[in-house]
Formats: sequence, C-alpha cells, structure tokens
Amino acid sequence: MEKFEEQLRHHATHVEEMGVHCISEETTKQALILPLMNTLDFTPHNPLKVQSEYLADFPGIKKTEKVDYALFHEGQPVMFVEAKAYREKLGNHAPQLARYFNSTPGVRIAALTNGQTWKFFTDLKLENVMDDKPFFVVDFLDLKDSDIEEMARFRYDHIKAESIRTFAEDQAYLAKFKEVIQSSLREMDPDFVRFVITKASPNLRMTQKVLDSMTPLVKRAVAEAMTGMVVNSLNIPSEPVKVDAEIDDILIQEDEDIVDPTNSKIITTKDERRLQEVAKSLLKGKADDAAIVPKDTESYFALLFQGKVNRWLFRYNANKKRPTLQFIVPLTEKYKSEIERAGLELGTGDSIYLDTPDDLMRIPGMLFDSLAFCMNDENFKIKKASSATPLELLVEATV
Repeated sequence: MEKFEEQLRHHATHVEEMGVHCISEETTKQALILPLMNTLDFTPHNPLKVQSEYLADFPGIKKTEKVDYALFHEGQPVMFVEAKAYREKLGNHAPQLARYFNSTPGVRIAALTNGQTWKFFTDLKLENVMDDKPFFVVDFLDLKDSDIEEMARFRYDHIKAESIRTFAEDQAYLAKFKEVIQSSLREMDPDFVRFVITKASPNLRMTQKVLDSMTPLVKRAVAEAMTGMVVNSLNIPSEPVKVDAEIDDILIQEDEDIVDPTNSKIITTKDERRLQEVAKSLLKGKADDAAIVPKDTESYFALLFQGKVNRWLFRYNANKKRPTLQFIVPLTEKYKSEIERAGLELGTGDSIYLDTPDDLMRIPGMLFDSLAFCMNDENFKIKKASSATPLELLVEATV
C-alpha cells in the first residue's frame, strides 16, 4: 500500500505538471489516463487487461460508437472508461457512458474522466442501469488521503464488483447521513433535541414546555461543542461562543478563515490548513501524527515537531504578494537544484515561493530532511557558554 500511495501521489504531481499541455483527447489519454491505468496494474499494452475502442454486441448502440477503454479481469470486462480532453467538462457525457453500461450486464463499474477528475458510477438505484450521479469522485489536483485508500479498490488484484458496490452504498448513505445531520443542526429538529435531552437527563419528564425551553440551550451546546472540536484540531485555545451564535456560523466551511478567539490578528486560512494536511500526508509513517503540531502566529504559520517552538519544520508566510515557505534546514546548493527541478522559484533569504499549498508535494525531500533535523536532539543541545549567545542559551533552555 505504501508503494501504491507513493505512485498515486507521483501521478497527481504528473497531472498538475502535464495537464495544461494536453489539448486534445488523444494526448490526454496518452499522458494522463493510461499512466493511471498502469498504476492500477491495468497494463495498457496487455489486451488481456485493457482493450481500447472496445466494440461489443450492444443492443441499441451504433456500430460507430465504441467504448474508449474496457478493463478486463480474468477474461471478463469489469469496467468501462470514457475519456475526454483535459480541458473538457465532464457534466454532459454521462448519458453516452450509460448506454454502454446498460447494455452489458456483466459490467458494474463505469468511469468518466478528463485525466484530472475521475467520476465512478455503478447501478445502485436500478440493477444494470447506470446511476445518474457518481458514487465516487477523485480530483488529482486535490488528492486526499481518503482518495488514495478508495482508489486502491480499483487495482487489478483487488477489484471486485461486490466490494465496490458495498463501498458505493456506503458513500450514498454517508451523503444522506451528512444531509440529515446538517439539516437537524441548522433547524434544531425536535427529535434531535429530545435525543440530546434524554441522553443528558434520562429522568427529566419531556413536555412541550421543557422542549421549548431546552431547544436554545441544545443549540448553544451544539455550537460550543463544534467550535471546540474545530479549534482543538488546530491547537488553538477555545472560549465559549455567544448564546445567539447560529449553527450556520459554526459549521465552518473548508474555504473559511478561522480567527483565534484570543487574538483576532491570528487568522488560520484555508491555505494554511491545506498546507498542514499536505505535510502530514507526506510525513505519514515517518513520524507520529500527534508529533506534528501546527502553530499560527500573527506573521507566519508553522509546523512544529513535538510542539517545540525551536523545532519548526517550516514557516509559511502568506502576508506578501506571493506566499513563501522556509524550512529549518538552510538552502544548500543541493536543495536549490532540487527546487529548480521541481519548477519552483527561490525567494529572498532561504525562502521558497509557494504559490499553492500543494506545491509542497514537489519538494518532499526537504520536508523529510527538516523532520530528521528536528528529531535529532544533537542539533538542539545547549552550546558551550564560550560560543553561544545569551539568546541561543535562552532558546535552547526551553527545549
């Protein structure tokens, strides 16, 4: 799995770098779609696994219409793939894919892709009829840890229609559950309020008067609980929210900034949260997740090893025209070459221009080396008085 994760992240970087050059559908196939199939071990040059321009005896399908790719497992087609050019939107092409899918009862999975986004379909609503909405969507310009785990299901040695259908059903239920929960919290559904009151005070006699009087308190409790969960995940001290806070304000969206309640000048942005997510995903397996601690300040955002302020892996500064990143390790000529090969630019001092948080994926070696530097206690031992400055001694004494 570790090797597969590395391959998939490498493919995501490849899509980011090469996608803009894929003008035609054929170029998109060759540069972006076939490499992913190969990563999934559906080897493109093996006709026992992949057949392009697949034409079967489809009732109602014109002889001129062909499936771009049919993926085979043990001699049977298991998935159809319809390819489009990189710049083409996918919204209007599902009906064409559905015709192929509906005419082949043995195929339970269909994918629609432009190389960047992959939409996977099955037949949850009506057997052998492709659903109008995908059960799983992955965007390789915004690849998440959960996407990697789910993409593993589509590998040649792991692909099973039954397990993927179960996964699709789980995704459908998950979407419905989220919708119900959000609706219940926003509207303070009476059944939800009764549930909370009963759980908290089993002996309290439930009357309409009790329900009416307790609803505002339950609403406040939900707001404070959710605020605490979000703040704690960012390692920010929390304080109670106002009584009249609306649930919509507490259900923080991914693109919203989070203001430190103790200092309004400290604002954790979506890019800083994304940078933390990218860094932790890259460092997975190299350090305990709890050992990598975010710290936001008025002037920069940092990731610390074990929460120690002098063991910062990097500092991210988005207060300038172009965001910059600085690692704890100095920029040697070796690192400068690595940065140049990654297509990034050097900033002033030892900083690197980081136009998007995902650009960190281009220079994982520097992140790994910074972690190794921070983990090595020898780098943080108190220097001898003859050579250390008072400031250095003071900093080291806090380790």
